[in-house]
Amino acid sequence: MNLPIVITNRLLKIIGNITKTLAYPFHFVFKKKRFTIPKQSDAILKTSKQTKIPKIIWQTNYTNKVSLPVYLNYLTNRLFSLTYEYRYMGHDDRDEFIAKEAPKEVVEVYAQLTDGASQADVWRLFVLNHIGGVYMDIDAHLVWPISKIIKEDDEEIFLLNKEHYTNYFIASAKNNEVITKSLELIIENIKEKKVDAGVYSLTGPNVLNIAIGDKKVNSRFYRYTCVQGSFTNEYFQYIDKPRGKWTHAKKEDLLRDK
Repeated sequence: MNLPIVITNRLLKIIGNITKTLAYPFHFVFKKKRFTIPKQSDAILKTSKQTKIPKIIWQTNYTNKVSLPVYLNYLTNRLFSLTYEYRYMGHDDRDEFIAKEAPKEVVEVYAQLTDGASQADVWRLFVLNHIGGVYMDIDAHLVWPISKIIKEDDEEIFLLNKEHYTNYFIASAKNNEVITKSLELIIENIKEKKVDAGVYSLTGPNVLNIAIGDKKVNSRFYRYTCVQGSFTNEYFQYIDKPRGKWTHAKKEDLLRDK
């Protein structure tokens, strides 16, 4: 049943690895060349089919001026989401959105975060709960058309890897119980300054897994849905911000004083 998806996944991985390899000499020659991801684009194909999960793809990064591999990753996602609107928010856009739309408690804890990944963790959960849609990390790409993945009556899709649920892909209608719980846990973590386990447990995937617990949720395996790293890697994602990945953040620097 999933054979066509598996084949597509493998082909994308091969294509991604080839283009990723070629991107090294490309960016060596064209050191300053960057490609622009639009902050908003309408659905390419119009459809009357309605779904409980809004047809919006959400992404964020520290900049929308990106390397070739990241841009190819973006184009792949647009190819697989032709009936979906696309919305991108950079660092300043996230700050403005949270300040304008979020309740005071979320605004206050968000303002204490110093790491971009932690800020993105909070923003993705809030925007999904506030508006709904499909969130994907900037280095993640679909392996099958999203219109075939999300059914009309789906209210959520959480992504399973080999070990646990991950937060680099989340699809949800607004006011999701698990996402609400995740936000509550993050607020508690920040207030209590639980930074010893780093970003992963402060705001990241560990929070989502605790929120889900033993609850039965609608989920899909990552290989049949969305994967990371086929087209890009840390170097290309942070080409203008070396050591910008969350794994380099020091736990003692994750929160600023109020």
